[in-house]
Amino acid sequence: MTRKNYTFTSESVSEGHPDKVCDRISDAVLDAFLAEEPEARVAAETFATTNRVVIGGEVGLSDQDKLHDYMGRIDEITRACIKDIGYEQDKFHHKTVEVTNLLHEQSAHIAQGVDAAGDKDEGAGDQGIMFGYATTETPALMPAPIQYSHAILRRLAEVRKDGTEPALGPDAKSQLSVIYDNGKPVGVSSVVLSTQHLDETLTSNDIRALVTPYITEVLPEGWLTDATQWHVNPTGKFVIGGPDGDAGLTGRKIIVDTYGGAAPHGGGAFSGKDPTKVDRSAAYAARYLAKNIVAAGMADRCTIQLSYAIGVSKPLSIYADTHGSGDVDAAAIEKAIDQVMDLTPRGIREHLGLNKPIYQRTAAYGHFGREPEADGGFSWEKTDLVEALKRAV
Repeated sequence: MTRKNYTFTSESVSEGHPDKVCDRISDAVLDAFLAEEPEARVAAETFATTNRVVIGGEVGLSDQDKLHDYMGRIDEITRACIKDIGYEQDKFHHKTVEVTNLLHEQSAHIAQGVDAAGDKDEGAGDQGIMFGYATTETPALMPAPIQYSHAILRRLAEVRKDGTEPALGPDAKSQLSVIYDNGKPVGVSSVVLSTQHLDETLTSNDIRALVTPYITEVLPEGWLTDATQWHVNPTGKFVIGGPDGDAGLTGRKIIVDTYGGAAPHGGGAFSGKDPTKVDRSAAYAARYLAKNIVAAGMADRCTIQLSYAIGVSKPLSIYADTHGSGDVDAAAIEKAIDQVMDLTPRGIREHLGLNKPIYQRTAAYGHFGREPEADGGFSWEKTDLVEALKRAV
């Protein structure tokens, strides 16, 4: 039987976290290539440490002359990301950081499995399993611990960047332990926040006083009580942040990027990968399906799993689990999914409009639980499949 009373914890990290700096740069590279050619192939990985950023991986355009031209833009793209995040430290500054570009042309052996040819449809860019999840416990149909952990850091980034709180630095981590009563989130037992600060004289108590109004603002009313434990900058000063304090790497925050541990994860990272890579596009499709199933009232919770083989277009399996929270049979949902959406890599991209430069904005504060945007950003958060699912069931 599903537990009804418990405490569950999730964490988030800010855009200035070393790993998120790398995710941002990788997705900015992806966006630059997709802006030039919607069918561009990109698998960009970034590593960052003190005074250095290294970018490697595979890229491909149909016009190889343009590919070489774009290689010259990587330095500019990297520095623009670091500047926007806000790093101007002595040992990690957008003007002085050393950028090494090791990107190269996509492997022909990978391309032959992915590309459409003759009577062969475009195949998946890799094998793997992908999960999507949705729950009624927040308006965004996301688990509360990760949704509000993101919200705290996004709000602190806003007041840092608009000049309201100039003492804050770009690097930060949050963690919320949420109390569930009868299966519903009702409060917070502990708040953990570590945030970089530029004024070395500030104490942990000073930082707590600074951030408390913003944390209170984004959490539901009544969730913070006298019993809530607070741990703000518990180690003391946090002045040296970002890749100068700790090395960063693309793809190391996959649980932060998805459901905060409240749902399964297939293991594949998202950032830097074009949408032929089902690690990314099929995970978006799975979230889209799960969210629409919950929005349709078929379940209060839904997990969707998709699986793929490299070079094969159709998913090998579709699995649905409503965790006993709905009265629609899971097998009927699986059959409906197959009817209402083409889950080939090409079908996913066309249905969700993924061949656009919309990825840099996903690199921090979660890929899910965001508002769909007019230019196609976060299209997988739409609930426009509700009626088709109802008809199919």
